[in-house]
Amino acid sequence: QVQLVESGGGLVPAGGSLRLSCTASGSRRSNNVMAWYRQAPGKKRELVAAVTSGGIIKYADSVKGRLTISRDNDKNTVYLQMNSLKPEDTEVYFCNYLSDGLDGSPVGSWGQGTQVTVSS
Repeated sequence: QVQLVESGGGLVPAGGSLRLSCTASGSRRSNNVMAWYRQAPGKKRELVAAVTSGGIIKYADSVKGRLTISRDNDKNTVYLQMNSLKPEDTEVYFCNYLSDGLDGSPVGSWGQGTQVTVSS
């Protein structure tokens, strides 16, 4: 059973930056894909970015150029550097593993997420 713990969210003004972290514990496959998702109240959870264990990356169009995903395989941790934040980035951010590559589906239980709030 893999457990995922997200952290690093907070309240920032528009144009500000945050760095999110997600650490995984428990059994998992090697050669896995880790991803960040986000969800606003009443909306569907959406993929923000994903990264393979070899460093291949995929971003949602809405965040390209502003958000950067990275991972530390030794620490079982994935990061999301968020720059030039906009009020529309205000959502709860979650991480998870993906099955079957960058276009796979999330697997395992979701963590509690971390709230990002961007003031205008």
